[in-house]
Amino acid sequence: MVSKMLTGDMPELMENILKHLKKKVREWICLKLNKLYLLDYDSRTTPLITLLFKLFLENGAILHEFGLYHTELLIFELDIFHSLEQNVQFYSRLQHLSLNIISNFGIENIAKLLRILAKNTTKISTLSLFVYSHYESQLIHTLFPALIRFIKSQEQLRKFILNGDDCSSEFYGIISALESQKNTLQEVILEGCVFSAEFEVLNNCKNLETLRILDCDTELLKILDYNISTLEIYQYPIDVPIIVQILEKVGKLLQQLKFETDVVIREEALLLETLKSFCPNIIYLYIRAIGLSTQLIELIANLQKLQFLSLGYAYHTPLEERKIRVMQFAKILPSTLKYLDIALDIPDTLLGSFIGILLDHCNAPLKKLLIGGVSLNDEKNTEALIRYCTRIRTLNYVGIVKYHDLGYDIRNELKKYVTLAPYKHIVVNC
Repeated sequence: MVSKMLTGDMPELMENILKHLKKKVREWICLKLNKLYLLDYDSRTTPLITLLFKLFLENGAILHEFGLYHTELLIFELDIFHSLEQNVQFYSRLQHLSLNIISNFGIENIAKLLRILAKNTTKISTLSLFVYSHYESQLIHTLFPALIRFIKSQEQLRKFILNGDDCSSEFYGIISALESQKNTLQEVILEGCVFSAEFEVLNNCKNLETLRILDCDTELLKILDYNISTLEIYQYPIDVPIIVQILEKVGKLLQQLKFETDVVIREEALLLETLKSFCPNIIYLYIRAIGLSTQLIELIANLQKLQFLSLGYAYHTPLEERKIRVMQFAKILPSTLKYLDIALDIPDTLLGSFIGILLDHCNAPLKKLLIGGVSLNDEKNTEALIRYCTRIRTLNYVGIVKYHDLGYDIRNELKKYVTLAPYKHIVVNC
């Protein structure tokens, strides 16, 4: 069968697959289907996709999560749409919908699917959209009206994700349609979005608690004026004066904050002073590309509710000065802190080079520590970790970047005191 697949003998292979599915599918089909993701595929497999949909529909499956990537996937037979209209139960409990639309291909069918869903599916909680920004007439006149109608049909949309692909500043009413969700919307993620007056509608969403702005036009940040508790910003570089305006607005309500950039933050002193003055209630703080400055140390000392801290130490200072700063940093870590990440998924970091000094002067009752594996191959650092474990007695997990690069003997010794794990298994994101 493999040889036939490689040589392109698809008709016979497909026939065998279909026969096997018809005979066996009822033995394994899940009557409470949770997730269905359709990815890009060869057009010769259309009969198989069609059959699977029919089998799911006919056997009473209930769909909770549906993802559509690349519009070629909606080259379905007409009776699929008829079956969808007749089997409302299949998608009546759909809660998560993802659409990735990169061309005009299949737009009519996607619009038809959205119209069907709008009539019978009103409990969507998460809607994720990637619409390629070089809009063509069929997208504007066929898909967007169906998408707007679908958004307005929902009763409890809580999370909205939009990837604008960095190019267009016109969304043809898609964002404005969120006005209908102003009482339910709680989280918005915007990636690659250019400024548009439509985004002002978000200021009417009074229950919006989480905002993630990733690689967006800074003009977009200026129009946002509402209270949030979780803020994530990725920019290259970070526009500190604009960020300061936002931080002054959200103030004491802010509990989780994540800044990510690929370059050293300019005007970092202004950023840190603003955080210290206006945002004392932060529980989760993540900053990449920051210096271990006296201002940063003063900020952390001021955050008496801080539980999760992730730092990417960005630049060198003289060796003796670095040692002093690391000692100061370790001593001021608040007693509420239970999670410290000084690796940010990087094998060897500047702060990680002083892990021994940090642990010997740290009294915070950490439960999770995330570091680069390189530093633990140094016997002095290993001994410092063991001393910390026996002295504080709270550390449960050490997450290690490139876990398998850690020496076998060192791993065996450390396992007597703490559970070691790959970094990605225990990292915490806001």
